[in-house]
Amino acid sequence: MTIDSKTALLAGASGLVGTELLHILLESPKYEEVKIFVRKRMEIKHPKLEQVLVDYNRLENYEEYFNVNNIYCCLGTTIKKAGSQEAFRKVDYEYPLKMAELAKKHNAENFLIVSALGADPHSKVFYSRTKGEVEKQLKNLDLHALHIFQPSLLLGDRQEFRLGEKIASFLAPVFSPLLFGKLKKYKPVSARRVAYAMYQVGQTDYSGHFTYPSNRIYEISRSKTAQQKK
Repeated sequence: MTIDSKTALLAGASGLVGTELLHILLESPKYEEVKIFVRKRMEIKHPKLEQVLVDYNRLENYEEYFNVNNIYCCLGTTIKKAGSQEAFRKVDYEYPLKMAELAKKHNAENFLIVSALGADPHSKVFYSRTKGEVEKQLKNLDLHALHIFQPSLLLGDRQEFRLGEKIASFLAPVFSPLLFGKLKKYKPVSARRVAYAMYQVGQTDYSGHFTYPSNRIYEISRSKTAQQKK
């Protein structure tokens, strides 16, 4: 493959960040093929796009699709939407970990995942603990390059209504300027910026594991290449 003929696999293309990222990948000259895992087909059509109807409980049956350069994991849910802590853990822990295992098996260049600020395997909060546990396990896999994005409050138009996020989004312009220094990582960040940052990092050839809180996501998304694509 040439540098401008990469392939990508995206999971979570219908979510807040995933939707933005999908459009970026399809418009980018860097990718000649973009595969997305979906539970039901999306209406979007594009010459580069291949939609794969997937059963996440049997990801090993879709191993052939992991033979790509970059794997973007934007899977995520809430306990309310999932219905139980067990169902939530499947989406936010089991599925990403299985994807990473298959990525390693096929020597993917980059595995990029959306986590959350405050992820901590020792947290008393189930959500933060689950995010922290999956981050820890992903690091233990020794992937060629693991990139973990930890946005604070995500700004954007979700399909489902979340009262807390709506209120926080409304107040964001007021309290964001007060978050500086060590508090910069708590600044809200738009889903579009997270998606741009993921795309930008996906073009690197680093090895190891890297974590990007909201302030780093913001900085990366403001890079020259990202600005040209806005």
